[in-house]
Amino acid sequence: MEEREEFLTAKQLAKILQVSETTVRRLAQRRRIPSVRLTPHIIRFHLDAVREALEVPRYRVRHGEYTETVDDAQLSFEEFMLS
Repeated sequence: MEEREEFLTAKQLAKILQVSETTVRRLAQRRRIPSVRLTPHIIRFHLDAVREALEVPRYRVRHGEYTETVDDAQLSFEEFMLS
């Protein structure tokens, strides 16, 4: 028998990450964390995928000439103040 993958609600993920539910939804909207949208109002998160996304540095491509490593896994001050 296959093991079932557990997906979390925004509220459950917010509690684990110790942030507000609004912050979780904002991160998902900005595609900073992966999410699965089941309907326009129902969204779920896989905890391992979210943790991985927050740990991995992202890359920015400027003018298609080079990539620059950017560690934007943390919230900016502006994002923090809005949560």
